[in-house]
Amino acid sequence: MPHADSARLHGLDSLRALAILLVFAHHYQLFVSREPTFGWMSVLGWTGVDLFFVLSGYLIANPLLKGLTGGQTLSFGRFYARRLMRTLPCFYVVLAAYVLLPGQLGGREPPPLWRFLSFTQNIGLQPGTAFSHAWSLCVEEQFYLLLPLTLWALLRLRRWQTWAWLGIAGLTAAAVAWRSWLWQRHGLEAGNAVADYHPNLYYASLARMDEFLPGVALALLKNTRPQAWAALMRRGQVLLLAGLAACALMGFALLRSYYIEGYGYGHAMTAWGYSAVAWSFALLVAAALSPRCGLHRLRIPGAASLALWSYAIYLSHKAVGFVWLKPLHTLGIAPGSAAALVLVGGSCLLLGWALYRFVERPMLVLRDRLWPDHFAPGCPRAPGHATSPA
Repeated sequence: MPHADSARLHGLDSLRALAILLVFAHHYQLFVSREPTFGWMSVLGWTGVDLFFVLSGYLIANPLLKGLTGGQTLSFGRFYARRLMRTLPCFYVVLAAYVLLPGQLGGREPPPLWRFLSFTQNIGLQPGTAFSHAWSLCVEEQFYLLLPLTLWALLRLRRWQTWAWLGIAGLTAAAVAWRSWLWQRHGLEAGNAVADYHPNLYYASLARMDEFLPGVALALLKNTRPQAWAALMRRGQVLLLAGLAACALMGFALLRSYYIEGYGYGHAMTAWGYSAVAWSFALLVAAALSPRCGLHRLRIPGAASLALWSYAIYLSHKAVGFVWLKPLHTLGIAPGSAAALVLVGGSCLLLGWALYRFVERPMLVLRDRLWPDHFAPGCPRAPGHATSPA
């Protein structure tokens, strides 16, 4: 995907900005204010990660499928080089800070360094350890490893498109069944079984990776069924209304039965709730891609910048919150107050901007100079199109 100077899709920027705001609201409640400062956004803010997963599924699968269906030859070396140049520089800077100052940046001692470097830190991860939120990056990197290999294998099958759709449906059903089984072992408060819910389910790759599939499905439809895609894009406003309704319904269900005091995690929200949230977000992503939808055309002030800085903010925002806890107490500023929010939120934005400007963006420019795309040089190029960077 092109670097930040390329043409952007404003609808996807708005969704990326929404995703990081949801995550920030949730973590602000957990690690700074200890109260739902942002109301339902604080309680449900963890779903911002699900939105990131759906966006990543589309933004990674779309250029791959566009090139492959256009006759280009995928270069695994170029693909993985581009992904590593996108994710590693910022990650290494923040990881170094956590390794050097784990106590000051919050949480118990983090897992061994090799777990972060191999992107296996999410496996059996205990909540409350320093830099625990890197679990989602681990799941993403594992997805990035598997997707091009899977597409390469699929294209060698007869009727590969049918197998692709069957794979998306089958993997989603398998994930629902797997989470249902895990819930029986780790879902209830009885016997303190819920103590192992996060290590075995919430952070676990097999229990969460199906949330990339809705984004992959959009990319598959766009690049293999152009007439169906065009018909879908003509219904942008309908997609937006359907997406908002689906997200509202899922939000209501999650507030009522994701976690039930005195009982544990709800079975339905554990088994199929994660998938349903992701597919609900996929409707919003489809709406954002439709030129006939207001979300596609709307330029929300600050959304593009927030989208650009979202990765850096995601990596660093919890550390910023922990660093501010003692000064807020010393200054007599309530963590849930507007003043605290301005100080903490402003610091997160400033650090996110600095990491993007001085670490992430220079590496993206270098990446695009060395490896302009994912495909072997000399292959015929499919017609270009704009996209948001990922």
